[in-house]
This record gives sequence, structure tokens and C-alpha cells, in this order.
Amino acid sequence: MLPEFHAAHQVICFGEMLWDVLPTGKQPGGAPLNVALHLHNFGLATTLISRVGTDDLGAELLAFVEAKGLSTACVQRGHSHLTGVVKANVQDGHEVTYKIVAPVAWDYIQYDDPLGRLVEAADAFVFGSLAARGTATRETLYRLLQRARLKVFDVNLRAPHYTRDVVTYLLQQADLVKLNEAELAEVMGWFGAGTAEETALQWLAERFGLQAACVTKGAAGATLWTGGRLYHSPGFAVTVQDTIGSGDAFLAALLRGWLAGQPPTDYLPFACATGSLVATFRGATPPISEHMVRELTLASR
Repeated sequence: MLPEFHAAHQVICFGEMLWDVLPTGKQPGGAPLNVALHLHNFGLATTLISRVGTDDLGAELLAFVEAKGLSTACVQRGHSHLTGVVKANVQDGHEVTYKIVAPVAWDYIQYDDPLGRLVEAADAFVFGSLAARGTATRETLYRLLQRARLKVFDVNLRAPHYTRDVVTYLLQQADLVKLNEAELAEVMGWFGAGTAEETALQWLAERFGLQAACVTKGAAGATLWTGGRLYHSPGFAVTVQDTIGSGDAFLAALLRGWLAGQPPTDYLPFACATGSLVATFRGATPPISEHMVRELTLASR
């Protein structure tokens, strides 16, 4: 059964929006943008807080987002820095490496009180560690976190653009946390704790007072700790084009189910199917519908 949701749910996604430059050309990207577009596609009222340059790449990126039906009212425009660019190298369709240009416009997202009120009124606030790499955006993020209700941390470690201290602080602020297997192993290593998912997710949740901790495992699915127990969902067999954006789609679907108050046994498989479906396309934000997710879940039973 697919999760249901209330159309009034408001979600804020904060951080980088950029161009992924692939061997086949450039594509819009950035985890917060990807999550926002998938949430919007699922019918949730979604706002993106970011920043682009007043350059052609910025104008093109804004036009792309608006064409998808997502508002750019909270995307700031800056004269001093160029729109973000990431050079993505897709090794074999499954392994993607990134060279992230710095500094760029999204390193300078500015705080103002209207943004604070917007975050305060939202049901969930989604953020990652990459946007916290520079002082200006990090300070804005920290201020907004003080006003957010439900704080959803997409760990998203991209060396060398993070520090242990900053990631630890963001874990302390979070309510829901999503990591991949490598990120879980690294974070647990910082604290000298075990990396087995059966105990690591519970340890993280208890150590940082989380409502939920989730690890994604690619083709092997995902494991979630919430409400005092573990939930597992296997992956879905698909023909992979590339995995760019699969984790972002997973998070959007997971949050959708969470906000709907559905049980993890419903929304975790839905999230895994959504991430798998995105991997069958090239690029991070293909037009995924609920019907397509339903078809995949039914076909895999």
C-alpha cells in the first residue's frame, strides 16, 4: 500500500543547487534540489532555499526548476560568485566521483527573518553537510536549525568538504538522519563504535537523540532504526543507467511516508523502490510517478 499524505505538508530543503557536468553534458543537481524536486513531484508543498550567480548558468538553472513547477522565490541571486558546478565522473554506472568547485554562489546563502519564519512554519527542514563547508552558508544553516521543527539530516559526506566537528554538530541538531554504508562506517569510526548496522543505527539514535537513523545500501536496499526497532527493506532488481540522485529520491520518498504517519513497513520499501527507479534513468530527477513506483513494487513481489 502506498503512503498517503496531506497536501498541506510543508517541507523546506536547504543548500546547494548546481550543475553536474557529466561526460554526456551538464545536468541540474545538488542533493537539496534533487530532494525538493522529488518531494514536489510527490505532491508535497516544497520550498528550496539556495543561491545561484547572476550568470547564464544561474539563469538556466532557475528556468529548469521553474519548468518543473517548483518555486524559486527563496533562491537568492548573487553578483559576487558564480553558479555552482560539479564535475561528475561516472565510472561504470554504479560508482560516481565528484570534483566540487569552490567557492560558488551557494556558499553564500544569506539569513533573513522571513526565511526563519518560513522554516519555523514548515513540517520538515532538510539539509546536508556539503552546504556547511563555508562560513557564510554554515552560519545561515545553524540559525535556521534553531527554528526548525523536524530536522532531516542527509549526511552526504564529500571529501574534503566537511569536518568531523561540523558533522557532529549537525548530528546533534538532527531528528532524522540518512547515511550510506561508507558514511555510517566513517562516522562510527570517529566515536570508536561498532559499524554493524544492527547496532550502529541504534547507537547513533541513542547517542544523538534521533527519532530515526537510516542507512542506504544501494542494490541491497536499506535499514532503518526508529521506534526502538530495526526495519529492513531489500533492494529492487533494475537495469542501472547511473546512480546519481538515487539516494535523494529515496530520502524524499522516506520523508513523504514519515510525514504521512505511515508505518516503516510501508514507506521503507516505497523509498527503496523510488531510489531504484531513479537509477534506471540518466540524471538525478527523472519524472518518477507513484504509478511507476507501484508497478515496480508489485512486479518484485
